[in-house]
Amino acid sequence: MDRVDELVAAWQTELPGAATVELEIVKRVARLKHRIEEATQAVLGGYGLTYADFDVLATLRRAGAPYRLKPGRLASLSSLTTGGTSNILQRLTSAGLAEREPDPADGRSSWVRLTPEGVRLTEELVAATGRAHRDLFADVPGPAAQTLAGLLREVLLALGDRPGPSRADR
Repeated sequence: MDRVDELVAAWQTELPGAATVELEIVKRVARLKHRIEEATQAVLGGYGLTYADFDVLATLRRAGAPYRLKPGRLASLSSLTTGGTSNILQRLTSAGLAEREPDPADGRSSWVRLTPEGVRLTEELVAATGRAHRDLFADVPGPAAQTLAGLLREVLLALGDRPGPSRADR
């Protein structure tokens, strides 16, 4: 029995209609998200970065060389608002991890690009957070982890979570 089972049992006693499988899904996913965020932030805090900072850095790095995107595309790929992305980019630019460069094809537009130090640090962070996640899931048997990954994919697809446009604006 986990904490969610305990919560569901309490609802079953107090308000049986609230004890649904959807409640179990929501509560378990929320608890898992919290545990993952704790593990991730434990790493990022040592670098003075937030999860949002890391999200922007990682999004630029996985875009592939030359590690650049248009600000709007960066915001959509990192699940941040354009305003939030702008604030993060100011911090990352001040830290020398990213830079804006004009788009020669469109004078009204710009690119956001990782600096060489931004590339190096992002690769270090990806490795460090990957280790933290492996440590977090160390007691989960491999087949169970694979099954969970597949089931979560099915749920997300059923909810309409599809990839966005291809690597345009790079």
